[in-house]
Amino acid sequence: MPKTQSRQQLLDTAAELFYHDSYRAVGVDTLCAISGVGKMTLYRHFATKEELIVTYLERSNALFWEWFEESTAAANKPEDKIIAFFHAVEIWVQDPACHGCPFLNAVVDFPDPGHPAHQVALAHREAVRARFRELAAQAKLPHPDRLADHLLLLMDGAFMAARLYGPQNPGAQVSAAVQRLLEK
Repeated sequence: MPKTQSRQQLLDTAAELFYHDSYRAVGVDTLCAISGVGKMTLYRHFATKEELIVTYLERSNALFWEWFEESTAAANKPEDKIIAFFHAVEIWVQDPACHGCPFLNAVVDFPDPGHPAHQVALAHREAVRARFRELAAQAKLPHPDRLADHLLLLMDGAFMAARLYGPQNPGAQVSAAVQRLLEK
């Protein structure tokens, strides 16, 4: 397998397994067996499993922001962008393929704030929080900092509900909660 192909195969397999089964539950041997990539090749691409996890989370971050932009592209007003994003969250958390959020899952598996995966997850959430704050300020909504915190909690709650309950979960109501929160 060419070098770039084996790296991509490892990342794709890691993405599926980490997201579905958790970071700690997936061992290097399992990753290699399912990806068809040898252990030596894995370690040529990623010095440690933690490096692979961080790379996966960085890729997840990029995909999240693409999804955010796609889900809000049709909305013109900042408050409509917030609602559109949460409508997309609502749809995603009801999908059987949804197993929560890779960043929240990372924090659960790696509670030590010094762990690289925890740090990537925290940086991601801070960026999301900042984006919510920015949209709230652009919409001239009261208390944009506090509103950003509330929106972050609603998003995290919807993702954790999906992980806990599966497709039939309370996150299916998140956009209605956001609409009530945005009422001036």
